[in-house]
Amino acid sequence: MLATVLAATLRGLEGRPVRVEVDVAPGLPGFTIVGLADAALRESRERVRGALRNSGFVHPPRRITVNLAPADVPKAGSALDLGIAIAILVGSEQVRPNGRWAMLGELGLGGEVRPVPGLLPMVVALARRGAGRVIVPADALDEARLVPGIEALPAASLGEAVELVRGRRVRGRGPITRAELIPDEAAVRVSTAPDDDGWPDLADVRGQAEARRALEIAVAGGHALLMIGAPGSGKTLLARTIRGLLPPLDPAEAQEATVIASVAGEGPVRGFVTRRPFRAPHHTASYAALVGGGPRMSPGEVTRAHHGVLFLDELPEFDRAAREALRQPLEEGRIAIARAGGAVEMPARFQLVAAMNPCPCGWAADPSGRCTCPLGLPDRYAARISGPFRDRLDLWVGMPRVAPEALLAREDGEASAPVAARVAAVWAHQVETRGRIAGRLTGRALRAACRLDSGAERAAIRLADAAGLTARATERLLRVARTIADLDASERVAVRHLEEAARYRVPATAAAAERVG
Repeated sequence: MLATVLAATLRGLEGRPVRVEVDVAPGLPGFTIVGLADAALRESRERVRGALRNSGFVHPPRRITVNLAPADVPKAGSALDLGIAIAILVGSEQVRPNGRWAMLGELGLGGEVRPVPGLLPMVVALARRGAGRVIVPADALDEARLVPGIEALPAASLGEAVELVRGRRVRGRGPITRAELIPDEAAVRVSTAPDDDGWPDLADVRGQAEARRALEIAVAGGHALLMIGAPGSGKTLLARTIRGLLPPLDPAEAQEATVIASVAGEGPVRGFVTRRPFRAPHHTASYAALVGGGPRMSPGEVTRAHHGVLFLDELPEFDRAAREALRQPLEEGRIAIARAGGAVEMPARFQLVAAMNPCPCGWAADPSGRCTCPLGLPDRYAARISGPFRDRLDLWVGMPRVAPEALLAREDGEASAPVAARVAAVWAHQVETRGRIAGRLTGRALRAACRLDSGAERAAIRLADAAGLTARATERLLRVARTIADLDASERVAVRHLEEAARYRVPATAAAAERVG
């Protein structure tokens, strides 16, 4: 007998509906899965067999053929386990279904129905396909409820799923409205001060006034920032304070971030993500871990940092190919991944914050002369960062060693809360007046936003010519100057804003700023 159940699989960040067709026919016992299933999905034969037997059902001693349609679309993961098991029970006439069902979930050998990564986009795909109701793991019901227009019913075990299919309803949750799906602004307007979750406050950072200023500018405009300094100068500490400075996600961004969190399997999704992500991968991270890919086209760190911050500590130590692959998302806000099994495009609009030592030993720029590197090694170490990558960095700031008297001073610096308030005000002003933050302005929109007068225009030209800036670097100089002017509550970008922006470029640009000034 033929039985059909609707389920879904993942491709990148998108869910794709799958028709699970099971034919239970007379003949020699066998269990075949066709339809471009990956290794995890092919192993579902053993999980389904054990779950059926240990849940009190009979695994039919017949020829079982499972077809996953459409046959030319690769399927991955274990989300089809529940659908295959139910279709086998229907095909072997052990269960008589009440209507048509969609279902998602991994099966344990004891019959437990377990959550799977990416449940949210898969339920979205089923809702778009027209499915009216879906059975999901009980532990993932809150996640499924975020999707409007489809009834989500929980099942903790295969037995509970069978009772639902038979029409013996358990207490579930009906379809939710569009208003419930999209959180209003009050729901995402959370405090921008750091939580008591171990993230440092700016008041914990001693000294480094220039770096603190550069960080505020970078966060206020979404600019890429590179901090260079000796070990222990506070680079990592300063970067970790960013989490408490970023404004919350707006409703549209919250939906995207929640989908990414679901696919990445970051933990149970109980509601919309409202805090901007802060990702800090170790420098030994592989190319696939940083950029994305792998057999399932999983999102990498650049996508998991979407609408947030990607912090790369010890930047020159990262794999060169992976580091250079960041050039596309830094410019376009997306990452295109092409593999033998297909190609996907994922969002990757993040703010890059990086830190590095000036040389392998870390003391090349220290006035104490503690550097032990051979002659020329500091230059070769810095040269690991390619010219095109450097061109995409908006602000460069040096962080010297903090003097002991500054480190032990009783007076704290400015805390995160007032800085976060200024950043939030600048973001709101930029979005209201220009539709986006300054770090995303380009071309005519950027020139119109800067509103340079003749004096400022001449200063910008002199700065760019003196430092030999490329067109991209000149545009980034204007973006930073626009953010500085916004922090200064100035409608126009003045010469002083351009000069400050130039001081945060590469050292050659800083020297040019001094000459022009």
